[in-house]
Amino acid sequence: MSIVVHIPHSSTLIPAAERSAFVLNDEALRAELLRMTDAYTDELFAPWADDVTAVVYPYSRLLVDPERFREDAEEPMAARGMGAVYTRTSHGEPLRARRGDPERLRLLTAYYDPHHRALAEAVAAKLQRHGRCLVVDAHSFRSRPLPCDVHQSPNRPDICIGTDPFHTPPALAQRAVDAFAAEGWSVAVNRPYAGALVPIEVYGVDARVSAIMVEVRRGLYMNEATGERLTNLAGIRAQLAQALSGLRLS
Repeated sequence: MSIVVHIPHSSTLIPAAERSAFVLNDEALRAELLRMTDAYTDELFAPWADDVTAVVYPYSRLLVDPERFREDAEEPMAARGMGAVYTRTSHGEPLRARRGDPERLRLLTAYYDPHHRALAEAVAAKLQRHGRCLVVDAHSFRSRPLPCDVHQSPNRPDICIGTDPFHTPPALAQRAVDAFAAEGWSVAVNRPYAGALVPIEVYGVDARVSAIMVEVRRGLYMNEATGERLTNLAGIRAQLAQALSGLRLS
């Protein structure tokens, strides 16, 4: 079975033309980017086998978050000001000036929709060629919870596996737990984060598309206070590749 790895939160890029919409000064914006960016996940989850295709979102999630549902009415985090277009920071402070629905639609059309088309096309190509596809939704998370997090327990695992009731077969979830535990890491399922993303076109209707979310605790590979990579980042990548290689379904 072929694999699409989805990497939505690795970038810090906010185009210069969009900067004025944010009410944070440069120092505060840098701090928020450090808190919210899944730094180095584009390296950690770079394709580890010939049949793996990466779809990487090239912009910061603070601009538009492609991991959220497009419509706020469907997105639980929208109640915290963190739907597809964030209006609040991770600490609940104002992030951007409110400019109404036309501006939100412009952002979604310019940044959200093209990324999701690319993801859908990558998955469709795998289905056409192989008949099945596994989407690995790749993330990292802080060692300590942010105020916006639903789970506030400081007891966080090394690896969080996220599942979807329709798209994550129990055998796949168990295989993931076993594979990452075999690398010596502590593993939790749907804690501190839950769910797994697939293209909306197949969501809940096409069982040929399986999905699993893999979140890596940032303290394993980076200095969370400065954003600097640790010297063992390449080793962590090798361990991830070894574990991910065992995620294929029979």
